[in-house]
Amino acid sequence: MNRTIGYAFGGVYVLVGLLGFTVSGGHEALGHEGGKLLGIFEVNVGHNVAHLLIGVAMIAAARASLKAARVTNGIIGTAYLALAAAGPFIGGEHALNILALNGADNVLHAGSALLLIGLAAFADKPRTRAAAPRSTVSA
Repeated sequence: MNRTIGYAFGGVYVLVGLLGFTVSGGHEALGHEGGKLLGIFEVNVGHNVAHLLIGVAMIAAARASLKAARVTNGIIGTAYLALAAAGPFIGGEHALNILALNGADNVLHAGSALLLIGLAAFADKPRTRAAAPRSTVSA
C-alpha cells in the first residue's frame, strides 16, 4: 500500500506542480500571492517546484523498495502535518509565507499528512509468525 500511494500521490504532485506553472505567471517566484490552481489553491513558482520535488521523491522511493516508500511517506506526512499546523500562523502577508499558502492549502496539507502518516505507521508492516504451541505432554 505504501508503494501504491507513493506512486499515486507522487504522480499527482508532479502533475499539480506542472499545472501550477499555467497559473503562476505574473506572480513573484517566492511571495505571498500566487495564481489560483483549480480556483482555490494559490501557487507560485516556488510552490510548484516544491510539488515537483515531493512528487519525484515519492515516486523514486516507491520504485526503490517498500521500506523506502514507507519512510518517505512518513517523512513527507510529518512535514505536511507541521506545515498544516503552522499554516494559519504564517499565511497571508506573513514574511514566512513565501509559497503563497492559503486556507485551502492548509486543509489539503492536513488531510495528506494524516493519510501518509497513517499509512507509514500501520500499512505494510511485516507480520510476525505466532510461536508454535508448546506440547503439554510429558514423557
